[in-house]
Amino acid sequence: MASTYTPLGVEKMATGENAGTWGTKTNTNLEIIEQYAGGYTTQAVSDSGDTTLSVTDGGTGASLAHRVIDLTGALTGSRNVTIPIDVQQMYVLKNSTTGSQAVTFKYVTGTGSSVAFTGGDTSSKIVYGTGSGSNPNIVDLGFVTTTGTQTLTNKTLTSPKIGTSILDTNGLELALLTATSSAVNEITLANAATGNSPIISATGDDSNIGIQFKTKGTGVIKAEDGGGTVAAVKIAGKETIWIPAVAMYPATSNGCGALAQTELTAQRPEVKALPFDASSDEYAQFAVAFPKSWNEGTVTFQSGLAQELILVQYVLQCKESLYPVMIL
Repeated sequence: MASTYTPLGVEKMATGENAGTWGTKTNTNLEIIEQYAGGYTTQAVSDSGDTTLSVTDGGTGASLAHRVIDLTGALTGSRNVTIPIDVQQMYVLKNSTTGSQAVTFKYVTGTGSSVAFTGGDTSSKIVYGTGSGSNPNIVDLGFVTTTGTQTLTNKTLTSPKIGTSILDTNGLELALLTATSSAVNEITLANAATGNSPIISATGDDSNIGIQFKTKGTGVIKAEDGGGTVAAVKIAGKETIWIPAVAMYPATSNGCGALAQTELTAQRPEVKALPFDASSDEYAQFAVAFPKSWNEGTVTFQSGLAQELILVQYVLQCKESLYPVMIL
């Protein structure tokens, strides 16, 4: 009876066969077993069609009989590396090909699953082949490497240290991170139960911490409400308060003339104004409430008539006290 062979090439010798060579063949079998137990080999991937890994019955050196296979070669297109339909083996695959082309490891026939290195992915993968039935599967065990591109599902990362950026699914910049060596303050994000809003908070060691949003160039900060209305966010700073003449009244001492209404053109809008003497100082006054965002800084005014100087008296209520302020 002739010898038979396993899918990985180990010779199964028949009773009474190979007299005088049994020891040599046994040693070869042991070397084959050592290869697929932990052996390493490189395999050049053809740039013209599939690369077929074949078994060497009774001989060592077959790539598919090694545990670790390092795929090499310069590629100009997507390529397949195939193994025989009956091989059951666990592999550590390393993609060292160049050219940023996809490399797929699969069975030579059948519609079972395969494992692919996407273009530019030079990581390592731990896979196994089921090698049973007409459509066996190549299964990726999800081995994560430090340099490979993998998708993590249902993984909990506790205090991960992220470099300088977070990328989107296309590998494009989504958020850039700038580290401060002496940082003690940070942002905390909190989700919310039904009926409540998520919260972005300024937190840290300091007692009073703000949150600063900074635009680029002439860009503005915008917000969108639930109805889809988008508007610029108002930034506290210099405000303009328009005070019409009808809100002013002459001072008791050296006051200007009383409010007068003047018709410029018949049946056209008429002007209400306070008349001032052009050759002497006359006064008018008014009261105005400043916005809560006022920082008690310098207040300036502009007269509606640039040729006249008007002394304006107004009262500011600030910190529960009244302060009369005179501005020329």
